[in-house]
Amino acid sequence: MKKSKIKVSVIVATYNCVNSIEKTIKSFIAQNYSEKELIIIDGGSTDETQNIIKKYKNNISFWVSEPDKGISDAFNKGIKHSTGDFIYFLGAGDYFWKNNVLKLMMTDVDPENNSIVCGRINRISQNNNKIIYASEIDFQKWHLLYKMSLPHQGLFMNIKYFNKYGLFDTNLVYAMDYEILLRAYGEFPTVVMKDIVVAAWIEGGVGTNKIDKVLDEYKIIKIKNHVAPTIIVNIIDMIIRIRYSLFK
Repeated sequence: MKKSKIKVSVIVATYNCVNSIEKTIKSFIAQNYSEKELIIIDGGSTDETQNIIKKYKNNISFWVSEPDKGISDAFNKGIKHSTGDFIYFLGAGDYFWKNNVLKLMMTDVDPENNSIVCGRINRISQNNNKIIYASEIDFQKWHLLYKMSLPHQGLFMNIKYFNKYGLFDTNLVYAMDYEILLRAYGEFPTVVMKDIVVAAWIEGGVGTNKIDKVLDEYKIIKIKNHVAPTIIVNIIDMIIRIRYSLFK
């Protein structure tokens, strides 16, 4: 029997984001969905980020500011302190597209049987706040052989998924979200896709202008998780690199 209300834990990892974290927090507070909690893992910011977090402490279920081992470590800390049925990761500076996103995304979702729920995202330019990319809702399992085809900022993951497949790999720098999906590739769960824009994803990030390093990590985690024979992974890697060199 489906729960009448599904709790969503929104986890934000941040470090020295004084100019953007407030917009993220406000977009969470504005959500017209009661069963929600906000967890902020700050990596020991040295600017005024902590003061902004403290300003909204009554709207935050848990927050901590301390050095960490990177985004994966921060995400893992957030999961360990979460109490929700579904986990959602919102980047510091990113924000929910509309005030009813959580309500729409959790409508008709069954937490007993649905492991992954995914919506769309809008990629937003840093300077003029224009949409430079809008994701689609066309997903097939084989898409994961090429890339992270379920947009991280549109992804809601059942806590049972983490209980089954474990937490994020703290050795990864660029593709920790991709890798945790590839762990389930052999028996990938049905994905509930919704034609709903979940969030604005601001351009930039740790992988910006580091495509070769990102693709190196992609290749490593594909081989590690046995998504295809190594020779196939090598061919796919070569095709992707050629495409980037032609269209960059």
